[in-house]
Amino acid sequence: MSQKNVNTADQLYALIANEEDARACKDIPEDACREVPRNFFLILGSLVLTKLGDLLISPKTVLAWLLTALGAAGLVGWLVPIREAGSMIPQLVIGAWVRKKPVRKWFWVLGSLGQAASVTGMAASVWLLEGYPAGYGVIAALIVFSLSRGFCSVAMKDVQGKCIPKARRGRLSGLASTLGGAATVGLTILLFWDRGDPSVLFYTILLLLAAGLWLIASALFAVVDEYQGETGGGGNAMGEAVASLSLLRDDKPFRHFVITRALLLCSALASPYFVVLAQQQSDNGWLLGVFLLASSLASSVSASVWGWMADKSSRQVMIRGAAIATLVCLGIGITNIVTGDGKMSIWFYPVAFFLLSIAHAGVRLGRKTYLVDMAGGNKRTDYNAVSNTVIGVLLLVAGGLSVVASLISTGAVITMLGLMGLTGTLCALKLREVE
Repeated sequence: MSQKNVNTADQLYALIANEEDARACKDIPEDACREVPRNFFLILGSLVLTKLGDLLISPKTVLAWLLTALGAAGLVGWLVPIREAGSMIPQLVIGAWVRKKPVRKWFWVLGSLGQAASVTGMAASVWLLEGYPAGYGVIAALIVFSLSRGFCSVAMKDVQGKCIPKARRGRLSGLASTLGGAATVGLTILLFWDRGDPSVLFYTILLLLAAGLWLIASALFAVVDEYQGETGGGGNAMGEAVASLSLLRDDKPFRHFVITRALLLCSALASPYFVVLAQQQSDNGWLLGVFLLASSLASSVSASVWGWMADKSSRQVMIRGAAIATLVCLGIGITNIVTGDGKMSIWFYPVAFFLLSIAHAGVRLGRKTYLVDMAGGNKRTDYNAVSNTVIGVLLLVAGGLSVVASLISTGAVITMLGLMGLTGTLCALKLREVE
């Protein structure tokens, strides 16, 4: 990178960091500190591209609509559990493997390339197959996508912890979500403006566009200047993974965080049911654009605010996001139970989905920042891998229970998730501050 570009990066970083000395650092070595502005924008660019890709293939909106359009609606219920749990459960083993390497950015690059390949596989399934065979192809590709994402999740927190100083990590994630959300807003309007039901060609192009975003992101992340860090001891990955579970027994603050995070799954699990309630009133294709736009707007208007707040107190961000999610879920669930299906305005559910997406952005960003700040060195990798593996298993269980309960009443499921969020909010109040 030229000296002119370096100076520009320093100046922009100083504005974002809100400090005269753009190289002021906390908890990272001086050598790494000198590369912070450049690394900040490389990581930011990678995150923006992947967040845009995530929104374009969201299981809660786009993939759910896609499977229905393909005639494979019976597979929709598997999307969110596979997307989330598939990337979390293997992380205990992945984390032990990553910990052995002094430079870990290449795991993120590998994961990003894997996601690009899997999304390309989805596009091929949509274009070449029909009905349930196409749906099974999308599900199989989503499994590969989720496993690849596990590498990115483990590596990102560690690379971010080594390259970005404390009190700047929350605004990095927040700014990335805001920029990614804003880009998706523009793209959504361009793609769905005055459009009826999307065609197979439309979905194929959308998926290929998302795959290209992950390819570019991997190229950006590959040039991040990461210094060599601590490495784990001997032993095989599986043995170290099992040994890492002792953190849940011996580390009380970490155990409490994992319990709180598990209860706050409500904000992720409730979203598809809002879409289901809306579809019960109208199955027109324009609703896909409306929900995607709501999700994008929620990221763009809230993520940076959550990020700045997280740098002061990620605990408070979790509490506030959880409280909003609880109120929205209880409001929608109880209203649906009382009034019954088909009695609310069609716009009621996208608005509620928008509010829940804002709350979920806060919960997600708050717990990510909290986890990075509460640990250091190899402990950060262990914390991330153990918590994600446990949460992945619990997500499959909670998701399965929600699917069964939804056969009785969708409103009852949302209410149940609202009560789960209320309990999680109370648990978050008891977390200690880590900033």
